[in-house]
Amino acid sequence: MTTADNAPRSRWRGGWRAAHAPVAGVPRWARVIAHAIPFLVLPSGIWRIATVAFGGAGDGRRHGPDTTLGLPNATYVIFLSVLSELLAFTAVGLIAAWGEVLPRWIPVLRGRRVSLPAAMIPAATGAIMLTVLWTTLAIQVASGATLQGNPLPDDFPTITLHGWRLGLFLATYAPLPLWGPLLGLLAIAYWRRRRIPALPTPVPEYPAA
Repeated sequence: MTTADNAPRSRWRGGWRAAHAPVAGVPRWARVIAHAIPFLVLPSGIWRIATVAFGGAGDGRRHGPDTTLGLPNATYVIFLSVLSELLAFTAVGLIAAWGEVLPRWIPVLRGRRVSLPAAMIPAATGAIMLTVLWTTLAIQVASGATLQGNPLPDDFPTITLHGWRLGLFLATYAPLPLWGPLLGLLAIAYWRRRRIPALPTPVPEYPAA
C-alpha cells in the first residue's frame, strides 16, 4: 500500500483522535462515559435503519400514515437515526477541546471560546428531556400500558413484534434510558471543571481533507 493510499486513513485517525482527546482535568470516569454514549445509542439506530432496509421488523401490518413530519417514513427513520447519533456524539464535546474552544475549521466562529451557558443549557436540557423520554418508554414497555393506564397503541413495537425480533428490539433499546442520566453527569463534571480557572484550552485542529 502506497503513502497516498495511507493518507486518507491517517487523516481519519488524526481527526478521530483530535475529536475525542480529553482536555486537562477531565476525570477518567467522564472520559469513559463520553466515549460510551454514542455506542449506547448506536444499536437502536442500526435497528431502525435495518427495519427500513430489510422490512423485517414487524408482523407485516401497516399502521398510520405513510409520512412523518412531511417526510416518507423510510426517510424519516434514517434521518432520525443519524440525528440521534450526532446528538449522542455531542457528549464528547463535554470532555474534549472542541467543547471549550471552537475548532479552526468552523467559519467565522473559529477559535472562539464556548461560554459556559452556551454549553450547559443545551446539555442540561437534553439530559432532562432524554431522561423523561426514555424512562417513560421503559415504564410503558415494562407495564404494558401508558402512564395514564390506557392500553398501548396497536402499532407499539412490543405488540407488533414477536420472538427473536421482539428480543432484538428490546436489546437495542435497553441502553437508551442511561443516555439522559449519563449526559447529566458529564454536564456536571463540565460545569465543575469550567468553574475552576485554568490555562487556555488550545484550539483543536483536524487534518486537512
